[in-house]
Amino acid sequence: MRKIVIAGNWKMYKTQAEALEFLQGFMSSLEETPEEREIVLCAPFTDLGIMSKSLHGSRVQLGAQNVHWEDAGAYTGEIAAPMLLEIGVRYVIIGHSERRQYFGETDETVNKRLLAAQSHGLTPILCVGESKQQRDAGETESLIVGQLEKDLIGVDQHNLVIAYEPIWAIGTGDTCETKEANRVIGLIRSQLTNPDVPIQYGGSVKPDNIDEIMAQSDIDGVLVGGASLQPASFARIVNYN
Repeated sequence: MRKIVIAGNWKMYKTQAEALEFLQGFMSSLEETPEEREIVLCAPFTDLGIMSKSLHGSRVQLGAQNVHWEDAGAYTGEIAAPMLLEIGVRYVIIGHSERRQYFGETDETVNKRLLAAQSHGLTPILCVGESKQQRDAGETESLIVGQLEKDLIGVDQHNLVIAYEPIWAIGTGDTCETKEANRVIGLIRSQLTNPDVPIQYGGSVKPDNIDEIMAQSDIDGVLVGGASLQPASFARIVNYN
């Protein structure tokens, strides 16, 4: 059975006070959430410590938004896996398109981060996806297959989540049609040695499209941006029908 993973990516939003306010409004909504759904909140580094204390003993898992490939060293501004483990982090997003676009992330560095996360028992959420230009040029399939080939070298596919995030649908309000998202996720699955890797869809996931997204045969969850910032909207996504 493939695991269902519903993850919120807060990106560069929420102070510690705002994070605690969110949890106060959100946690009670999980009372009816089916047990088999894994709920993850990927918060900014400054929020992780205080959230870890608040989430202790709850069913919500804590996620970070990046991790360095070395355990320690002269890497100003970076965070190492042991630092995340110490404060109770279990998941980490790696290779998000914003990291690739704005911060020089490459398939080589993505692979190094994946290996480092797994070596410490963290579960990486690997992001792959194409730009509007690449999609219009008919390069979606070849680009994603190429990303997977490079990103997954030496990676343990039994401790992994993959998120298909078409870049043109992130934060734009444009959602990839559910059948098309399902088709691409099926393609991703066909490239894996472990067919049970949970594969999420990400890109303008909202309360009003979550039921349709999760009804698809190959989609095992969602990676949610803007709609994860409000307790009510993320609760509706977590409690999809």
